[in-house]
Order: sequence, then C-alpha cells, then structure tokens
Amino acid sequence: MNRRFMLQSTALFAASMVTRRARAQASVVDTSNYFIMNQSAALPVRLPPKPVAGPSLTPDEVNGLERQLRCQCGCTLDVYTCRTTDLVCQVAPAMHRDVSTLAAGGYTSDEILNAFAKVYGDRVLMAPPARGFNRLAYALPWLGIVTGGVVLTFALRRRAPEAR
Repeated sequence: MNRRFMLQSTALFAASMVTRRARAQASVVDTSNYFIMNQSAALPVRLPPKPVAGPSLTPDEVNGLERQLRCQCGCTLDVYTCRTTDLVCQVAPAMHRDVSTLAAGGYTSDEILNAFAKVYGDRVLMAPPARGFNRLAYALPWLGIVTGGVVLTFALRRRAPEAR
C-alpha cells in the first residue's frame, strides 16, 4: 500500500462521512422537541383595566409571575423559560402579552394567576393549589419519608441483637 492510495482512501472516507451527516441533518425537521407542540393552545386572558390604577408589577415581578404559569403548548416549561429558550413556540409570547397587559392594567399577581386559572384551569399553574385532592400530593412525600424512617428504625433494632 503506497502513500497516494492511503491519502485517497482517507479523503473518500471523510467526504462520505460529511455527505452522510449532511443528509441526516437535512432529514431532521425539528429536533428541539420530542413531542408535538400545540401552537393554537393560547387562549385570551382579558380583564378590563382597573380605573385609576397604574402598573402594579415591575418587569422582574412579571418574569417571576411567568415562572408560576405553565406554557400550554405542551412543553411542560413555565412561560418565562419557554418564551426565552424555545424560539418556535407561539403560545408563550401570547401568554406573556396577556400577563403584561393585566399587570399594566393594575392587577396584582394573585389576581392574574386567578384569571389564568379561570381560563385554563388549574393545569396552568406550575404548583397545584393546596386544596382538595391536591393536598395528597403535598402530604405523600412526607408520609413516605416518615414511614421509611420508622421501617428502617425497626429493621435496624431487630438486626442489632443478631450482630452482637
């Protein structure tokens, strides 16, 4: 095997790898999400502005409020994160406009959260409200930790005399 043959075969191999990668990238349509995003999931959340009320929230408070709302496109991210990281989502910017409009209309963060929950239901909230069946979601982890601690204590006490 001579040097010329070695260089030609290496160049052909590299060229085939480049074209193979280019074909693979061309066939991929959307790699940002592994699910179908519902771009028509944005519902209008409108309330009339409060009379003689200025903006009730600062831009940082609006961003904090958006972190409490789940984007409805199906990505399971909060509105702020989806709006700032996923450039193909059209739902998060629409929800952001509604939050900003309500904040400019003089509404507080609790009133805005309630308005979104009234339109979308409790699924729009990142943390479920602690009422009804949702209380079980808050109590179960602590119940599991306490139960595990009790079981572990009894198991270790039962085993301790055997070790001696």
